[in-house]
Amino acid sequence: MTTLNETHDPALRSWVASANATGTDFPIQNLPFAVFRRKGTPESFRGGVAIGDQILDLAAALGGGIFTGESQIAAQAATQDNLNALMALGPTAWSSLRLALSRALRYGTSAQTALTACLIAQAEAEYALPARIGDYTDFYIGIHHATSVGKLFRPDSPLLPNYKWVPIGYHGRRSSIVVSGTPVRRPTGQTKGSAERPDFGPSQKLDYELELGFLIGQGNAMGEPIAIEDAEANLFGVALFNDWSARDIQPWEYQPLGPFLAKNFASTLAPWVVTMEALAPFRAPLIREAGDPEPLPYLDSPGNRAGGALDIQLEVCLQTARMREVGQDAVRLSSSNAREAAYWTPAQLVAHHTVGGCNLEPGDLLGSGTLSGPAPNQTGSMLELTQGGKQAVALPGGEMRAFLADGDTLTLRGWCEREGARRIGFGECVGTILPALAR
Repeated sequence: MTTLNETHDPALRSWVASANATGTDFPIQNLPFAVFRRKGTPESFRGGVAIGDQILDLAAALGGGIFTGESQIAAQAATQDNLNALMALGPTAWSSLRLALSRALRYGTSAQTALTACLIAQAEAEYALPARIGDYTDFYIGIHHATSVGKLFRPDSPLLPNYKWVPIGYHGRRSSIVVSGTPVRRPTGQTKGSAERPDFGPSQKLDYELELGFLIGQGNAMGEPIAIEDAEANLFGVALFNDWSARDIQPWEYQPLGPFLAKNFASTLAPWVVTMEALAPFRAPLIREAGDPEPLPYLDSPGNRAGGALDIQLEVCLQTARMREVGQDAVRLSSSNAREAAYWTPAQLVAHHTVGGCNLEPGDLLGSGTLSGPAPNQTGSMLELTQGGKQAVALPGGEMRAFLADGDTLTLRGWCEREGARRIGFGECVGTILPALAR
């Protein structure tokens, strides 16, 4: 687990003025990675680092003399059209690059002259997925989500007997993961109607899922599990993630093999990946309720108990097509915190995923599952917020929503703040619903 070092010093300031603004997602203490290019140009996508409202173009910065040795190797790896090569280098290289960037972007450094020309405004950029995602697994670690959804279908026993023993997950569809800002087409499929013959058509219960995505670094060889003590060394970073869901398609199709069309039509990943090292000031102990079973040994370690959880504040905002037309801002639907929402830690997900011999590879994505809090205003999905569609949400201007309508735009945000540390953020994860195609 990463310890605090000079890059986390809350007193650090940058010569990029916007990085010093109160409330910015991207102060010098953050330095997240993305893959970008200038909008409307034929430029190649390449790696960049957020600093305030700017992006430091790593390909351009290589000529500035700020990288040497291992940091230069890491910076070079990040100039490709995905970050997989950087992810494969491991935590020592990542840390070396972070330190070099921190020192070069601090106020008063001699690197300012060389690097000023390497900055590109985020407002002028477009993004690709941060990694070439070889495989994607979605977990179900949000215990409050699992409980509230379970109550809708099994009021007397909402959690299945295995929930507190094993991190539940399933393999998702990698090819339909899209970067934030990509429109999402309403899916079509079978639903269980009132008659013997099922209905077919566009989903009428389209939903979002507030999640975090964990991106794998080095990974492991097939047949060689990753011990929980080594798990975080194989995690590159964290991004906001919306795993869209068709709630009416899923109940009809998911038995006995699990989600299919209800989950494979689109998942949205934010462009900015906040590194595990940047999150060092925001770790929290793993807390279980009295009477919960102790994790099996392969899922347990003193370090994971002491600081395996992540203290990340999350929120979901909705703007309808009508709200956009009249210039009305998005309204917040809910907020939650990953620390109290998640029953399992990222390290436990890696340890469990590999314990049977599965090989994880650089750029693989692990979704957290919906991260809801215990209160009604902390839900991470419309399914919970509206009690399965029974209690529609009233929006400004008189609109109502039980589930998502065409033209709705969902925005996920996340940030970390704690006394004695500089606030850092995750940017936004945005998607707008398009109508289903005619059949």
